[in-house]
Parts: sequence; structure tokens; C-alpha cells
Amino acid sequence: MDWAHDLADWPLSQYSRQVLHKPHRWHLQDVGAGPLLLLIHGAGGATHSWRHLIPLLSPHFRIVAIDLPGQGFTQLGARHRCGLDAMAEDILSLCRAENLHPRAIIGHSAGGAIALHMAELMGPHPPQIIGINAALEPFGGVPGILFPLMAKTIAALPLAADLFSATASQGKRVERIIKGTGSSLSPEDIAYYRKLVASRSHVNATLLMMAQWRLEPLLERLLGNVAETVLIVGDRDTAVQPSTSKNAAAKMPNAVCKVLRGLGHLAHEEDAARVADVILAALETDEQH
Repeated sequence: MDWAHDLADWPLSQYSRQVLHKPHRWHLQDVGAGPLLLLIHGAGGATHSWRHLIPLLSPHFRIVAIDLPGQGFTQLGARHRCGLDAMAEDILSLCRAENLHPRAIIGHSAGGAIALHMAELMGPHPPQIIGINAALEPFGGVPGILFPLMAKTIAALPLAADLFSATASQGKRVERIIKGTGSSLSPEDIAYYRKLVASRSHVNATLLMMAQWRLEPLLERLLGNVAETVLIVGDRDTAVQPSTSKNAAAKMPNAVCKVLRGLGHLAHEEDAARVADVILAALETDEQH
């Protein structure tokens, strides 16, 4: 996506800045003051997905939301650095370079997995982790084998991202994809997703992320992840089954699962107020410990 042209109409762009920290040129949105909350979106998303939640959290905290490598307005600097481990390492390196010390890391979907791996990398006293419909379960059976192979194949084709961008951004396809996650968004919210999938660079980076995603090692270590963790679940999520977070929380020593009725995979965009209430209560509870 073109930084100067497209960012002008992007949500909360007045708080945007670019940071060159190798291997990527990062897009950050930095809002508010106080203890720091780091926000990490899911695969195929961008900072726009937090546009309803940030105004509810920023009166109490400093919020830094980032775009993942190659997605949104972050410019990809290394195609091989799009997997779970690499992104967690690169975001942590960015935080250290920018003197960012998160009080908590909030991740949606795949961003929840990245947040949990960052907690592992941050030593014996990690920040609190809050996952929103966190993607903490690998694909099972044949799809688990074929999906990464398909993503690798598609990402390797020079025109694949162009073709997907041209077709997916037309008509009602984006609406159908979002509806298929169990969520219902406003036309304005959907328009931002349509803008993203129209971007060849964004689609290509998302495909690279899917191709390089290896979740199993993180799941095998959940029992040893000591981070205070709250996993928020929308009970209508059809992209990541609600049982996923419940099962993960049961394995972790300091985790709880909070279920929100009537919300799908994009719960924080559907009803930001309810999600913010859970987040603020979790942060307050953790401070009292």
C-alpha cells in the first residue's frame, strides 16, 4: 500500500508513524499516555481493526498498534521473516529499539499466538497477555497438510497476489468472507478490508505468513508459559472454534477464558465496548495481584 496516498483516509492516521527497524519499515499508531498496551492484529488485518477499541482504552493507557510485516502499511524487508517465531522476534526487537515496555500485549487471532510467543521470549516476568479469539489450534487432518502447501505454492507465483487482489476486492466477496467468520460488520468497516485485499503487497505478505506459520511448537510449550493470560472468545466465532481458547487456557498455569455471547471472530470490531470492559477488568485485576 502507498504510504502517502492511502494513509490519509486510514482510521486514526493522525497517530501514525513509520519506524525503520531492520528488516522492515514498520507502521505504528501511537495514542494516549500511561502504561503501554501493545496491539497486534491477525493475519490479513491491519491497525484499522482496532479503530473502535483504541478510543475506549487510550484514556487509561498508552496504545501502540502495529501492522505486521508486509501487511497494512508496514513494508516487508525480508520475505523469510513472516512466520510466527520470526515475527515475534522482530516485534520484540522493534519494541526494544523504540524503548517500548508493554504492560500488556493484546493480540487478535494469529496476533494472540504472536503475543504468547513474545511472552516466552521476555523472560520470567512477561507482560500480561490478552487474546481475542486467539488462533491457538493447528489445522487438522488433510487441510492441515494441504493449506500450508497451497499457501507456499500461491505465494511463489508472480501473479497470484495480483489475481487474488483483483477478484477478492470486487463485488460481495469480502462481505462473504467476513460473514463466514461469524461476525457482522458495518459497511464502513468492510470497506477497509476491501481496501486491504486490493493491495498486492498486503495479500502477498498474508500468503507468506500462512506459508511459514508453524504453531505446534508454541502449543507444546503452553504448560510452561507463565504469562498472566486472558483469552476472550466470541461464541459465534466460526473461524477459530471457541473451544480452542478454552482448551488452551486449561493447559496454561495462569490463564482464564472469558466468553462473550453473540459475537464472532471479529468481536472487537463488532462490539468494542464489551471487549474493552473485559480488557480493562483484566488489567485492573492483574494490577491488584
